Amino acid sequence: MSKPIGFFTSYTPGDISLLGALQEDYGSTLEKMSKREKLFLVFAIAAQLCDQAPGRCREEIYVVGHQINSSLPPADREGLVEALINQVRWGRSLGDTEVLPMK
Repeated sequence: MSKPIGFFTSYTPGDISLLGALQEDYGSTLEKMSKREKLFLVFAIAAQLCDQAPGRCREEIYVVGHQINSSLPPADREGLVEALINQVRWGRSLGDTEVLPMK
């Protein structure tokens, strides 16, 4: 079952904000958006956050991305997006100065 956007963000009912407008226009779980629209927003937000993150990607990560998109079924790709978002928000990552060797 989906949770409301306030579960994931700083939004609280009654706030006059972009998050409040999103909830009012598209529902508390964004149920008034199509799957394609939700995926577009994931893409747009992730692209912006990636551009703002320090460092750069290892070349092998581009290969991994291609392998994921060409080999995994949609349900597994959706699950991997969920896992990655969880790790971005709550997990451990390499620090700005740590670099793993290329494979």
